[in-house]
Amino acid sequence: MAKGSNQKLKIVYLIKILTEKTDEQHSITMNEIISELKAYGVNAERKSLYNDIENLRQYGLDIVGEQHDRTYYYYLVSRQFELAELKLLVDSVQSAKFITERKTNQLIKKIEGLASKYQASQLQHQVYVSGRVKTNNEKIYYNVDYIHTAIDRNSMISFQYFQWNVKKEKVLKKDGKPYEVSPWALSWDDENYYMVAVDSSDNKIKHFRVDKMLNINILDKPRQGEECFGEQNTDVAHYAKKLFGMYSGKEEIVKLECENKMAGVIIDRFGKDTMFIKKDEDHFTTNVKVILSNQFISWVFSLGNGVKIVGPDDVVEKVKSEVERLGKQYSD
Repeated sequence: MAKGSNQKLKIVYLIKILTEKTDEQHSITMNEIISELKAYGVNAERKSLYNDIENLRQYGLDIVGEQHDRTYYYYLVSRQFELAELKLLVDSVQSAKFITERKTNQLIKKIEGLASKYQASQLQHQVYVSGRVKTNNEKIYYNVDYIHTAIDRNSMISFQYFQWNVKKEKVLKKDGKPYEVSPWALSWDDENYYMVAVDSSDNKIKHFRVDKMLNINILDKPRQGEECFGEQNTDVAHYAKKLFGMYSGKEEIVKLECENKMAGVIIDRFGKDTMFIKKDEDHFTTNVKVILSNQFISWVFSLGNGVKIVGPDDVVEKVKSEVERLGKQYSD
């Protein structure tokens, strides 16, 4: 048999065919494999393909051959990602506000490439990107890369930061003067991407929306502020658990009185190691360490009668002040 123009790529195209054309519900015959290879400019004989498939099995590809009547059918079983995992990735990309619509579609297309064409069609059925709230800052991907690089190098960064005005125009904060901060982590909260950093001007932890950062530069200055994370020693995951909506504030140990039915809510928010102290047959108390902010107080309000802040006294007074403020705001 005459050699095809891409003969040296036979094994590569064989993997491509099995990956794209087959899965546990869809198989392919040897004749169809030969035909598909020919479309790529590769001529192949059955005997050589049997050897190639066996070599791929030894390499680690889970290729199954099943006989129906007198015909053998081949399909690829296990993949790097299961279909359920790919669906989860698609959902995550779609829901992320910090990923632009254009980049969302590009990423989903790449995710589809990890599945067979039949599985890819299932992924397409759950794609709803148009109309979702998405950032329009295409440079966010470079911003993320710069921040990660600075963290790896233990370096500070400078950048400009903007906000939107009522005319939907970008307005630079601090009149365009660059911020100089020490980045410690990136955190995904409320569908947005934030940089957790220490501002050297006042040595406080601050949060910056990555899609609102412009003109990032990595500075030839070592990072500062490790002590700001306290005993966790820059354990940002532990720190983020105390946050509500990425709002900064004073760290406090707050005592909550909860109805028993709210146990799951407390565990979901603060972790299973949170200690519960029985108050009576219907209530328990717990002490939680949080970054105290109006956002935290609003979270407690949202739980209705199920959770109540009972200490310390200064926090209770802050809650009363917030209730009074809201009453005035919505009074006639």
